[in-house]
Amino acid sequence: MGIRVAVVGATGAVGREMLTTLAERAFPADEVIALASSNSIGVEVSYGDEAVLKVQNLSDFDFTGTDIALFSAGGKISAEFAPKAAAAGCVVIDNSSHFRMDEDVPLVVPEVNAEALAGYAARNIIANPNCSTAQMVMALKPLHDDFTIKRVVVSTYQSVSGAGRPGMDELFNQTRAVFVNDPLTREEFTKEISFNCIPHIDSFLDDGFTKEEWKMTVETQKILDPEIEVVAHCVRVPVFIGHAEAIFIETEEPIDETMAREAMADFPGLIVIDHRLDEGYVTPKESAGEDAVYVSRMRVDPTVENGLVFWCVSDNLRKGAALNAVQIAEVMLQNHLNRAA
Repeated sequence: MGIRVAVVGATGAVGREMLTTLAERAFPADEVIALASSNSIGVEVSYGDEAVLKVQNLSDFDFTGTDIALFSAGGKISAEFAPKAAAAGCVVIDNSSHFRMDEDVPLVVPEVNAEALAGYAARNIIANPNCSTAQMVMALKPLHDDFTIKRVVVSTYQSVSGAGRPGMDELFNQTRAVFVNDPLTREEFTKEISFNCIPHIDSFLDDGFTKEEWKMTVETQKILDPEIEVVAHCVRVPVFIGHAEAIFIETEEPIDETMAREAMADFPGLIVIDHRLDEGYVTPKESAGEDAVYVSRMRVDPTVENGLVFWCVSDNLRKGAALNAVQIAEVMLQNHLNRAA
């Protein structure tokens, strides 16, 4: 019997990207099912260059016989339906934050900690990390292996697609309104996003940090090493797709940019493009549509004993979400699930 895959939230930005990624990577599924709310029943979504799937109602769907479900419909939907799918024998790969810090739910970036997938059976649920965390730990992993990172200070510059299709629509509509002198409307973001930067993503916590910043700290520690100290400042910027991060690290062992390049050179999914020339770096716009995480602007931090500074960009809809989920599914199929196509 072949592999059956469901995509929950198939009409959203990440859900559509999941379908695209499954097709691009020729995931060996005999059947792919698109699921969403009752409002989307019958909507057609693309799967590959030619196939079109009609969206089915998530509330009515029986996950029995479904091998893998990729969830990208928000935390409330995951909280309700992911355990139901898991109880039916389906392995859930969830893109929301709902299960990430559960002790018995693996939080995985396959290139970094694929071994954690061995614990998936405790809940039949695997968590995808925050998009900013995913790209950062990709860059940190080879450096931590060789130099032992003690502390990370990161400032993020996160695109509006991190807030889904409504966020992208708001940036487009506000930008257009500025040029045609229409009134600006604001629904998704706390302040105007067009021609602006907003130092606020997710809700505020009692200590003054936002939940997005907290996620980067605790998720990095869970994925990479609980001993690493992490402090983050997360900013929404008027870019449609692609997150950027300015990352400052302190290490136990001496480090410089040459040593860092050598450590990163053969790490899968990580590309260093770092030339001290005009255009010798990668921007968020250039990362859009690409699978890799890109590192640029590496230099020694002279303010600490063993310090390095670098710039990191990635397509947040791909490695930050859809691609990472599909890669988890690929590892599961290869190493943990007995059913083969």
